Amino acid sequence: MFLFSVLTAAVAPGVSLLTYLYLKDRYDAEPIHMVVRMFLLGVLIVVPIIVIQRGLQLWWGESPLVLAFAESAGVEELVKWFVLYHIIYNHTEFDEPYDGIVYAASISLGFATLENIMYAVFSPATFGTLLMRALLPVSGHALFGIMMGYYVGKAKFTLSKRKRNLYLGISLLLPFGLHGTYDWIMITQQQNWMYFIIPFMAVLWVWGLRKMQRANERSPFRFLAREDEIKL
Repeated sequence: MFLFSVLTAAVAPGVSLLTYLYLKDRYDAEPIHMVVRMFLLGVLIVVPIIVIQRGLQLWWGESPLVLAFAESAGVEELVKWFVLYHIIYNHTEFDEPYDGIVYAASISLGFATLENIMYAVFSPATFGTLLMRALLPVSGHALFGIMMGYYVGKAKFTLSKRKRNLYLGISLLLPFGLHGTYDWIMITQQQNWMYFIIPFMAVLWVWGLRKMQRANERSPFRFLAREDEIKL
């Protein structure tokens, strides 16, 4: 019974955040099976990421800068971006800018959810530590996914090849930089991390919500939705 409670607490943040992001799609919600598929792909990439990270740790060592930006953020964001670009970017269901946010967040939160489960099972987990992980690492992965998906969505629906490549580059480099900064703070500021990470996460949430709003505003279905409302 206790294990079930711990697992539920570990899974709930990722599922709740994904549900929230899914419901914020104003005009053309994605098929549930596609969102679940991307979430499960996020779960599956945990093992190869761990293997790659372990290999890099043995090769490069564990200095704070290398650990934060290369071995952690670099590997995780690159693999998530690879899955997003090669699995969903050219899919017919990716038909509005906000879809990039939904699918990128699905992959990120799938990864974060299994990571959270592993932490809950293999580390001494209390309600307080799981709550803190929900507020920080899990929501952090969601926000990195929002940034990635926003720019993948911009790339998908721009006609300029130069801008498309620029947005695809940003979609990888921005979440990498944010994730690396988050990890670097947590590694180097072990005594005073709250003074740095709380304002950092607050800025990310404000920024992420604005990206979500802008992506919705560029939906090609927004005018159709208004016409339907008028008919009703």
